[in-house]
Amino acid sequence: MLANTGKRLTTRITDHVQEKLQAAADLVGATLNQFVVQAALEKAEKVIESESTIVLTRRESLRLLEMIDNPPPRNEKFLHAQARYQRIKNDVGSST
Repeated sequence: MLANTGKRLTTRITDHVQEKLQAAADLVGATLNQFVVQAALEKAEKVIESESTIVLTRRESLRLLEMIDNPPPRNEKFLHAQARYQRIKNDVGSST
């Protein structure tokens, strides 16, 4: 299932939890370790995906596209922030 990388993860669990995990592992024909690693990996992928994705309604999507096509005019606060960003970017670029 997963290549042996030499990394180890240990945890303490109750007898009840171990019995339940072992029963599930047995049902799918995996070792307890394989089952736990696969379940944890699936959960990690779901969490990463949900935290990396922004879901917009149709109305929000259309509004975003409208703003991309027709951005609002740049106000003074924006222009100051843009100038500050450029100064910081140039300072970092010149120090490396």
